[in-house]
This record gives sequence, structure tokens and C-alpha cells, in this order.
Amino acid sequence: MRLDVKEIAGTNCITLSDGQSLYEKIHPELKAGNTVELSFKGVRVFASPFFNAGIGQLLRDISATRLNDLLKVVDLPPNGVDTLKKVIENSRSYYASGENQKAVTEALKQEGE
Repeated sequence: MRLDVKEIAGTNCITLSDGQSLYEKIHPELKAGNTVELSFKGVRVFASPFFNAGIGQLLRDISATRLNDLLKVVDLPPNGVDTLKKVIENSRSYYASGENQKAVTEALKQEGE
């Protein structure tokens, strides 16, 4: 499957909601073992919230090795590659430690009270 990210998020890949839209399109494909190619052709701006929601959370239930095998990213300029690498590193650490997840869940629960 090949997806044009510009069609999903426009030329500015910034928001969590746009990232979530991307995640919802690619997660089922990756879980099924299908290869997904993301083309960032025409996208000009990249931000961590977009990548956190769109790609980082994939590491919650897909191993980094498997994700690397199945997800192909093309046409991403160097600044986008740098941002994506940082998000993946942070997500790997976050999802590897159940304590981190528990702390964030507790903090969010307390904030909602």
C-alpha cells in the first residue's frame, strides 16, 4: 500500500489529529503484515506531534524491527528525517518501559479530576 501523506495532512504535517488520521490508515495494514509506503512528496513542514501520533504510537504494539521492515518512508527531506528519528527513539524507550506508560496514565488521570 502506498499513501500520499500530503493528501492526508496537507503540506504542513504538524498536528496530533493529522497524525492520528495517518495512524488509523496505516496501523491495520502493518498489523496485518502488509508493507506500507508513505510518500512525503510536497509536504513542507514537519513537527513532532504529527510523527508521535502517526508513527510513534505504532511502537506500542509493533516491534521496531518489524516496523522497520514494513514501513517505508520516501520523499522526506532531511529535517523531517531527523524529527522522525527522534520520535522513533523516544517512542521505543517509552513503550519499552511499562513504568513510563503507567506514570503518564496516572498524570493524565489526575489532571482530569
